[in-house]
Amino acid sequence: MRLIEGLDALLALDLVATYGESLPSRSAVAVGVFDGVHLGHQRLLHQLLEMASSLQAVPTVVTFANHPDQVLHGEAPPLLCSVPHRLRLLRRAGVERLVLLTFEPRLQNQTPREFAQRILVERLRARGLLLGYDSALGKDRAGTPQCFRELGAELGFVVHTGAPFEVDGQPVSSTAIRRAIAAGDLALAHRYLGRFPGALGTVVRGDGRGRALGFATANIVPEAAVLPPPGVYAAEAIVDGRAFAAAANLGTRPTFGGGDRVLLEVHLLEFQGDLYGRELELTFRRRLRPEQRFPDADALRQQIARDVAAVRELLRS
Repeated sequence: MRLIEGLDALLALDLVATYGESLPSRSAVAVGVFDGVHLGHQRLLHQLLEMASSLQAVPTVVTFANHPDQVLHGEAPPLLCSVPHRLRLLRRAGVERLVLLTFEPRLQNQTPREFAQRILVERLRARGLLLGYDSALGKDRAGTPQCFRELGAELGFVVHTGAPFEVDGQPVSSTAIRRAIAAGDLALAHRYLGRFPGALGTVVRGDGRGRALGFATANIVPEAAVLPPPGVYAAEAIVDGRAFAAAANLGTRPTFGGGDRVLLEVHLLEFQGDLYGRELELTFRRRLRPEQRFPDADALRQQIARDVAAVRELLRS
């Protein structure tokens, strides 16, 4: 996946100079935050791949490092997953070219015509644009699907729109998923996301207590803004494309006076090797118990052994 980062880099993009008139110089474009890349987003992305195939163009997503509501309304909801995690999920969904922009006044004040001409046509050489059913792009949210259909007919690209996506009669939305995760309802979050909720982070050096207890852990400062309640979880860890069963503690380590900082400590059941400095992606499968304070290290060790056994049994079944 090719990443174009920032408005200046996008405005300097010259696909013809790089690819000539071949297929990679053309784009089928979807625009949005895609927070969480949930089932509704996944269906839209599948439509994007179909559009790109029919138009002989590269499936391309324009997304934002910050939530536009922060600029438009002065506040924004916490993101379901970090930007690096979102980019990873978009790549898995088949996106081949990704434009990551900061939503700023230069974008906010572009009219739909300016966005269509300067960004879609001149820079991305769009043959098609895919919009959500309720999309409104450009200055004063004037860029409705109908507006872009008229611009596309004039400027030479087709416009399609997605439809609302429902599960069990309820619309799938990032807002509903935030509520489910924060409440610890991993099953409902899974139904809306199409996968279990998780976090992505870089493994950092800890104090070595896990190894001393006989259960070496990968320590992560999670980058996800929306996390389930503190506790011990049966989880799956993904490292370099390989999946491992894991026991994960999300919380402040009260037995050792960890303070207020939330950490994610992950014990990979079948992993051997050094994880320092590597990216680890974790999905929370089931909460085993709340985080708790133990009278001493030996009591904690015994409980961790029970937790690991529970993870083995749960993931085996």
